[in-house]
Amino acid sequence: MAVVWLDDVRADDLDLVGGKGASLGELTGAGLPVPPGFVVTAGTYRAFIEDAGIDDELFAAVEVDHEDSEALQAAHETAHDLIMETPMPDDVREEILDAYRSVGEGDAFVAVRSSATAEDLPDASFAGQQETFLNVTEEDLLDRVKECWASLFSERAIYYRNRKGFPHDKVDIAVVVQQMVDAEKSGVMFTRHPSTGKKEIIIEAAWGLGEAVVSGTVSPDNYVISRETGEVETATIADKKTMCVRDEESGETVMRDVPNDRRHERVLTDDEVSRLLELGELVEDHYETPQDVEWAVYEGEVYMLQSRPITTIAEADDGEEDESDSGRSRAAATGDDVLIRGLGASPGIASGRARIVTKLDHLDQVAEGDIIVTEMTMPDMVPAMKRAAGIVTDEGGMTSHAAIVSRELGVPAVVGTGDGTKTLEDGEVVTIDGDKGTVREGEEPEEKQRQPVEEARPKTPVKPMTATEVKVNVSIPEAAERAAATGADGVGLLRIEHMVLTLGKTPERFIEQNGERAYVDEIVSGVREAAEEFYPRPVRVRTLDAPTDEFRQLEGGENEPREHNPMLGYRGIRRGLDNPSVFRLELQAFRRLFDMGYDNLEVMFPLVNDAEDVLRAKEHMREAGIDPEKREWGVMIETPAAALCIEELADAGIDFASFGTNDLTQYTLAVDRNNEHVADIYDELHPAVLKLIGDTVETCREVGVKTSICGQAGSKPKMVQFLVDKGVSSISANIDAVRDVQHEVKRVEQRLLLDSVR
Repeated sequence: MAVVWLDDVRADDLDLVGGKGASLGELTGAGLPVPPGFVVTAGTYRAFIEDAGIDDELFAAVEVDHEDSEALQAAHETAHDLIMETPMPDDVREEILDAYRSVGEGDAFVAVRSSATAEDLPDASFAGQQETFLNVTEEDLLDRVKECWASLFSERAIYYRNRKGFPHDKVDIAVVVQQMVDAEKSGVMFTRHPSTGKKEIIIEAAWGLGEAVVSGTVSPDNYVISRETGEVETATIADKKTMCVRDEESGETVMRDVPNDRRHERVLTDDEVSRLLELGELVEDHYETPQDVEWAVYEGEVYMLQSRPITTIAEADDGEEDESDSGRSRAAATGDDVLIRGLGASPGIASGRARIVTKLDHLDQVAEGDIIVTEMTMPDMVPAMKRAAGIVTDEGGMTSHAAIVSRELGVPAVVGTGDGTKTLEDGEVVTIDGDKGTVREGEEPEEKQRQPVEEARPKTPVKPMTATEVKVNVSIPEAAERAAATGADGVGLLRIEHMVLTLGKTPERFIEQNGERAYVDEIVSGVREAAEEFYPRPVRVRTLDAPTDEFRQLEGGENEPREHNPMLGYRGIRRGLDNPSVFRLELQAFRRLFDMGYDNLEVMFPLVNDAEDVLRAKEHMREAGIDPEKREWGVMIETPAAALCIEELADAGIDFASFGTNDLTQYTLAVDRNNEHVADIYDELHPAVLKLIGDTVETCREVGVKTSICGQAGSKPKMVQFLVDKGVSSISANIDAVRDVQHEVKRVEQRLLLDSVR
């Protein structure tokens, strides 16, 4: 048989109907409210490719180096064409159509969902790997089934399975065909806290179909319910601007604006919350493991659309951390054992042998656990920084390369010591304190030192749910795992320049020696690492923004312009528009990533001044094959000119504007942020800077453009308070500050809610 009904499916039918099908069948059998439907079995797919004789060719086509993005693209195209161009056997066609005609009244709208045999497993979710189609009718049903089969070989799916070690020829795919619930409201429910496992129900809810919540295109209401008392502990009501609905005329799934009177209205009634709590208890009891549930409400009835195990709950610690010993310098840090002092740029305590690095060829001498001591770090030092236990620099401030990268890697750092390379001796055992900004002689006990990824993982039991999104800054792909561990809502800034500078050559020299394809592949590889780690959470990627003095340090740098003040010179979008041969390769990398299925990427252009810059960049996007109407893209607000011209920028079609406070501050106050002589007057909270930011946020709210901040100031409580008061859409914080910012945002939002009803 080509199809089986959900009524007849159970959890042990995984090989027959895949993870999603098995889960829905199990829920149906348990008497839970699941919309009716059937499954085109995994065996039907296997028979299809084997009987048609395309199986060997199919699996041979996808046996490629998954780090070779061009080969990956070709593999996907070959596999897709093989499946879509092969006719479906007549008996299979008729059985699927007969089953469809038995759903509803025979002309129902259905959801067609992929259900691979390697997904929704206890230790691997594989969520989002294959296709889902909504509001499908008989006319398109068979093609949608084949599209689901073909999606087993999307670029992203091939890459992901290779990384996870799942052989392509051992994974089959079933297709769930289920009556659509024309949801009035929908969302997701966790039966335990997804990070800590705390015994509470967390529900996210929005108007319309659930795709908007799952994909992250709408900020949903959030409800935290105690499993012990059944009481709603917190209810955060979001500004729900859009909803996903079925168009009555075309039958297609479309995005519509939420009516003004419902945007701030609470989605779920008390009765619906109680019903979801009841269903959550039932489904967890049935599976005997915490569940991630998709649900929908139609005409007062709550339906369960999907349930999978929560795979993100961390193992409980053996004991409570002693707060007095948690990342705090001891009293001895103020004593005679302090060798040098600087700025505490990246928190934590680490001990190791000082390794003095004055030339790049000294980096080979840096062993695992050493302390790098150098004048200032550069991007090509990142591999050694990953090996190091800590970083000490003579020069630099809180926004220097050493500070930013160290924070993201979770490596303690002390910068701006002035003479660390002269005062410390090579091979000397020292302890650096990235909180206090000190370097002490001798070694700290091992138990007092930190583990980078685990230190990023929140220690507080509950992630604060906020209407304002809290994202994270990522400078280098290597930090993506640590950034994702924070539980942030996405990446507010991923910098391309660190990927490019790490090549050790200017873009022009690298392309000259290795070719355009190799350059595109380098960008694709780096961005993909972060996009994969966060999927489906959004990752906002900034195109190249490196001053000429940074390029001059690289091979080929002798051709760079010599500028008196590179921070005011040939950088950002002005460089990209002036040298489109390199800029278009960056955009080709984005297009390649979109084609691979990374629809969570957003493109951001740096250092724009006016609408002309934006319109020219937009045209380059089109030429690269990126549709600006379908992809999220926007600009950095780093100059007073950009802030003052925000209406014109919005008219040019941007989806978002993100404040780069590091540059906006220096350009507004005429303060070089890397100049220690004027560091004391560098102030992101200066009234002039705040006025530019506040006016821009207000204008963007009026014209429907999202706003965010991705500069270092986004981690400061006073800036957070100001931004939330003004109505910013999101705040992107440093990795080590995400949880603090989440709590601060929640506190300000609650105050605003109280003020509005008093």
